[in-house]
Amino acid sequence: MKKKNRAGILKRIFKLLFSFYPRLLPVMIVLILVNAIISAIPSVFQQNIIATIENARNTNLPWEEVKGTVYYFVGILIALYITSILANIAFHQLSAVITQGFLAKLRNLMFNHMQTLPIRYFDTNKHGDIMSHYTNDIDSMRQMVSQSFPQLLISLVTVTTILSIMMYYSIWMGLVIIFGATLSIFVTRKVGGLSARYFVRQQKTTGLTEGFIEELIHGQKVVKVFNHEEEAQIDFDKVNEQLCHDSKMANRYSNILMPILNNIGYLIYVAVAVAGGIFIQKGVPNFSISGLPFSIAVVVPFLGMSRQFAGSINQVSPQINSIVMGLAGAERIFELLDEEEETDEGYVELVNAKYVDGEIVESDIQTGFWAWKHPHKAEGTITYTPLQGDVRMFDVDFAYTPDKVVLHNISLYAKPGQKVAFVGATGAGKTTITNLINRFYDIADGKIRYDGININKIKKASLRKSLGIVLQETVLFTGTVMDNIRYGKLEATDEECIAAAKLAGADEFIRTLPNGYQTLLDGDGSNLSQGQCQLLAIARAAVANPPVMILDEATSSIDTRTEQIVQEGMDALMKGRTVFVIAHRLSTVKNADVIIVLDHGHIIERGTHEELLEQKGEYYQLYTGAFELE
Repeated sequence: MKKKNRAGILKRIFKLLFSFYPRLLPVMIVLILVNAIISAIPSVFQQNIIATIENARNTNLPWEEVKGTVYYFVGILIALYITSILANIAFHQLSAVITQGFLAKLRNLMFNHMQTLPIRYFDTNKHGDIMSHYTNDIDSMRQMVSQSFPQLLISLVTVTTILSIMMYYSIWMGLVIIFGATLSIFVTRKVGGLSARYFVRQQKTTGLTEGFIEELIHGQKVVKVFNHEEEAQIDFDKVNEQLCHDSKMANRYSNILMPILNNIGYLIYVAVAVAGGIFIQKGVPNFSISGLPFSIAVVVPFLGMSRQFAGSINQVSPQINSIVMGLAGAERIFELLDEEEETDEGYVELVNAKYVDGEIVESDIQTGFWAWKHPHKAEGTITYTPLQGDVRMFDVDFAYTPDKVVLHNISLYAKPGQKVAFVGATGAGKTTITNLINRFYDIADGKIRYDGININKIKKASLRKSLGIVLQETVLFTGTVMDNIRYGKLEATDEECIAAAKLAGADEFIRTLPNGYQTLLDGDGSNLSQGQCQLLAIARAAVANPPVMILDEATSSIDTRTEQIVQEGMDALMKGRTVFVIAHRLSTVKNADVIIVLDHGHIIERGTHEELLEQKGEYYQLYTGAFELE
């Protein structure tokens, strides 16, 4: 990580902290300063006490005449220590509030931003690595914000205060300590720099390791069915060895740094004691702001200050390592926050509507009748178009990456209520077409019109609200069966959810579950069969009651007997709707109004089942079994 980049990340962290806690953070900084300054001041009073006692001895003053002065300084010391204790308690309480609050707000910021990212981001980044932002990276920032920053500030203030006091009493003695401090800083930069470099690597390889583990856990059944355990172990060992190496090197340099600095601190202590003794013995004139001569009253406090000074310098080193780790975590978090949001320049909205005097107007209540609200800025007017589900594509080209075009010159139409089926080998572009209809990806060239409106003009939220999707890979969420069905329409009543389940043919098996519709499901639906999960996904789409349905091999996980049960429900679900069906099982698309055969992103055939059989082309070969879809 470059120094300029570190400075930018630090600035951004403090900007966030001040924006979240504009009042509490300055209070915490003041408490840190008070605590640091008070911890350095006792040496001043120690010098005064020693000087008072030494002066009394040299002048043969009785104890009764000087004890008041000694008790006065001791009383001030006690008051300072009590103040320091109270400031320390207040600081730690405030630190807990600010640190945990900051991390909670940062997680919310990350999650809210992640919700706005395009599908492309999740397709191109490992899910385990994304999860690592919320765990490992956040934890490294927690240590940096709660411990490293405050301790570093305390150390810097303490060092500055002690150094000022030293120069006040003796510049010669202060130079001895400055020489030792310079040596400590040099060692810290050399050894600590190597440690910091590997801590940054450790942070990145931790994310990669977590991504690998998440992937293996998700695919554990595949690993076992293909006896891939040994190969998986070999692959994991490579990732784990890299993490082990980076962590080992980071901690190796970190662990040798502290003993070196401690021993330098002892050398500084010895150097101060020897130099002080020589200066007193030789009668070297003291060069200081205070004007005090060299004496025990000057040297003894210097010994204490030298230990405190070295200790503060030593405290900087481990905090720097924590800060570097925190900055590495922050860099990854800010990379997530800096990801470009899904753009949406649409201005046409889907609204509840009704007819008044033969004209469509917007309604404030649920009517079950939807229309596109289309403002025309040039004319300053608003028109309403009924939501019908008319989808048309004109000369559409698309590429996930610039160097590989997936779709070539695709033109098709689906009138309201029509069933359009896509057939073709894997990679032919079937799912890609449906991804373009719901604008998971935007087209490179051509046009897509929905009810006569350019799809780019429609707000994505409104567009997707008008579409129902059943994916080949079923996704369920932790919650009850009823919650998972209601996911398609959050305001749906229990009766509507049950009706949707009956329509999909899921009601019968749901009622056999331990608690029926209130049965709690695991996040991945592991307590259901794959076919049952698919039926719930179909019911979830049914309760949304959209005019356009996209079925991406929706019955692929259902056995033949269950397919017969659900087919009637599917037919009822598709009735009156525009439906796009992606199918490998050709028996499911025989009754489609039009079947489109794709090959490497080109439409090579289109027509009804009977028409395509008569042509005796690619579809005929597929249907009669001469060719396999894959």
